[in-house]
Amino acid sequence: MADSPNCDLKSLTPLQLFERVTEQGEKVRALKAGKAPKDEIDAAVRMLLSLKLSYKTTTGQDYQAGLPPKDLVLINNGTTKEEDEDLVDPWNVQTSNAKGVDYDKLIVRFGSSKIDTDLINRIERATGQKPHHFLRRGIFFSHRDMDQVLDAYENKKSFYLYTGRGPSSQAMHVGHLIPFMFTKWLQEVFDVPLVIQLTDDEKYLWKDMTVEKAYEYAKENAKDIIACGFDINKTFIFSDLDYLGASPGFYKNIVKVQKHVTFNQVKGIFGFTDSDCIGKISFPAIQAAPSFSSSFPQIFNGKENIQCLIPCAIDQDPYFRMTRDVAPRIGLPKPALLHSVFFPALQGAQTKMSASDPNSSIFLTDTPKQIKTKINKHAFSGGRDTIEEHRKYGGNCDVDVSFMYLTFFLEDDDRLEQLKQAYTSGELLTGELKKVLIETMQPLVAAHQERRKQVTDEIVKEFMTPRKLAFEF
Repeated sequence: MADSPNCDLKSLTPLQLFERVTEQGEKVRALKAGKAPKDEIDAAVRMLLSLKLSYKTTTGQDYQAGLPPKDLVLINNGTTKEEDEDLVDPWNVQTSNAKGVDYDKLIVRFGSSKIDTDLINRIERATGQKPHHFLRRGIFFSHRDMDQVLDAYENKKSFYLYTGRGPSSQAMHVGHLIPFMFTKWLQEVFDVPLVIQLTDDEKYLWKDMTVEKAYEYAKENAKDIIACGFDINKTFIFSDLDYLGASPGFYKNIVKVQKHVTFNQVKGIFGFTDSDCIGKISFPAIQAAPSFSSSFPQIFNGKENIQCLIPCAIDQDPYFRMTRDVAPRIGLPKPALLHSVFFPALQGAQTKMSASDPNSSIFLTDTPKQIKTKINKHAFSGGRDTIEEHRKYGGNCDVDVSFMYLTFFLEDDDRLEQLKQAYTSGELLTGELKKVLIETMQPLVAAHQERRKQVTDEIVKEFMTPRKLAFEF
């Protein structure tokens, strides 16, 4: 970042100003820690104060670390008002648009970077493998520092993967498979360790359930995750309720994060109120801690400098914006991220699915008959009101849930494009498109159920036992 105040700060957006303040704050801390000359430190501090003043002038609010500004637009009288925007946080996703969330706007609001063709091609060159269809189709669409991960990988420096699951119910749905399917591919093509966090403590704090029930759900969900085909020699799955008490390294990192995040910051990031239990307020530090290799000394031989890459849905990004802000202050590398779009509910892309609504998605426990009934009865259609109108004007793939599901689960690009052209032209009717989806999902779920039957309690215990994996660090 340039330190010269000659840069026209008025031309920067609130988010760009926020990032400039954050970067300059890190520079000041680094200069002080390195005992740089006093005049150099003083100049950096003056620049920091100037940036903070510009930020306050632009946004009308003081800079708070880890608390990016909301997407604001100037109106005629010079004051600010929030844009009509999608609601996206770790617990809620809502949009008024039948196409779903506007992800381009979300990239701007969250300050991440779009996964473009150049990055996809670079991943292909680095791995020697055709990019996963989730990348090719923009299902994973945004990133933070993936270029840095590739820089390190190309220089023979390893990294590790971290993803997770909040076990709120015994049965997972097909949308829950998305991050695990992609993470499995990443693990295989890069050949790196993987840690999977089961946040049973979070579900106990947020849901009306006992600690015992939350832990039971964690073990049941672990069976579905293992059934995705993860290598037991390269993967560690852990329950927070179990692992926190067994790992001093994990707990030390939690405490370090907790010390560097204020109550005001977590209120701003996560919307906590004075009525929320203190467990909720402290939980973000627990989700942050697996981002640091020192939380897993048995895997990384105590090393603290192994970078982490986190594939997740973009609603989890607030946790890791906070983590990335804290990391330099506790002397640890920032995690990199790959963000996925949301998997739509059968009723439409305006909201997330609910595990409490059995008709909102296809569950991994559903029978072939249940899958057929749900798709035929509940899948939102982009077709016309009559066959005649549909033949004349065609269907709308942008809002048709059956087509959306096929973009996730139909791997054949040519077949998907044929379906899109046929549906858009009116040649293919809604019922026929739903039939293709039924024929895609029934064998996929049945195959998953067969693999899950092979996952015993003993296998789960082995995956969840802290141990050295098949890597040398």
